[in-house]
Amino acid sequence: MSGSWFEQLEAQLDRQLEAFLNSHPDQQHLLDADERQERQRRLGRQRLEIRAQADASRQSLLELAAEITQWQQRVGRARAAGAEALADQAATHLRQLMGLGRDRWQALHELGISLGQVEAELAQLQEPPRPAPTPEGPDLEQAWANFEKQQDLEELRRSRGPRQP
Repeated sequence: MSGSWFEQLEAQLDRQLEAFLNSHPDQQHLLDADERQERQRRLGRQRLEIRAQADASRQSLLELAAEITQWQQRVGRARAAGAEALADQAATHLRQLMGLGRDRWQALHELGISLGQVEAELAQLQEPPRPAPTPEGPDLEQAWANFEKQQDLEELRRSRGPRQP
């Protein structure tokens, strides 16, 4: 029952906000600008996090590459010495490391895709926003009609000439 009550309250508040924003388009414009700025801040933080993850992932890959090179050399030395059982164990470990390397490359690739998406969203948000509709419609029409009436009255006064007392 309380969930229903809360949902009703939330719906009522949403309707009131919508009505307020419809009657105050300038406030809607400010709210939209605020939301846009907050989205830019969130995306900026997300971009920094992705870049930090990518840097850590690249560093991890470099360390793994050095370890893979070391185990390749060990496999070669064990085979050269005729220690086939040890060479096979080392080769198994080497395959595991290489599988781990492929997984890390894939993760780095996915980070690159994510970064590209964030960059694209940021670029889109940095485009100038479309101008918000202004409440000029009826008010502008009324102001123009009043202006034309004033002009007509002035013209009529001028055409009658100065009044005689």
